[in-house]
Amino acid sequence: MIENNPGNVSAAFEMLLEEVEAEIDFVSRVGARAMEARDYDRAREALEDADRLTAFRDKVAALRMEWDALAAATKQHEDETSRAERRFLGRVQKGQRTPESAYRLPILQALDAMGGRGHLQQVLDQVGIIMKPILKEVDYLPLSSDQSIPRWRNAAQWARYTLVQEGLLKDGSPRGIWEITDAGRAYLRQSGTTR
Repeated sequence: MIENNPGNVSAAFEMLLEEVEAEIDFVSRVGARAMEARDYDRAREALEDADRLTAFRDKVAALRMEWDALAAATKQHEDETSRAERRFLGRVQKGQRTPESAYRLPILQALDAMGGRGHLQQVLDQVGIIMKPILKEVDYLPLSSDQSIPRWRNAAQWARYTLVQEGLLKDGSPRGIWEITDAGRAYLRQSGTTR
């Protein structure tokens, strides 16, 4: 279950870092293609873009470290009442949204259908198709913290984090790439939902 806590902010930083890293990879590929085509102006432009994105990534990473230190200091001074209040900030009532556990098999199924790995957005698109019959109206509502992200996409990313912790998805994948592990494939076979 997702609750409001400092760890959620750290995980959000991690998701942002994944997306920025994926953008850096894309710009690098554009630059490499430009070099191959001897379009040196475009290659230089891509290199400058990559430098700016890398600097931005470094700032985000530094902010994440600053947040982790701040959250640790705050947690030391928080009493039980404050902790209880934090858990209920901005939460949808229990049972209103599709539980995180419902995303497990669709994520594994999507990755299996994609050959074992895929980019974050492509995987989420497939998960959305698989889960369309079970997602609730509230799942499509935007997050209060980011109006461009529906709740279900955020929940799926939290489910991915749990799958990584359980060893069903790879931990060391490039940022923005999700990959199923052998254990994930075995779990999928045991569930009887392989392609």
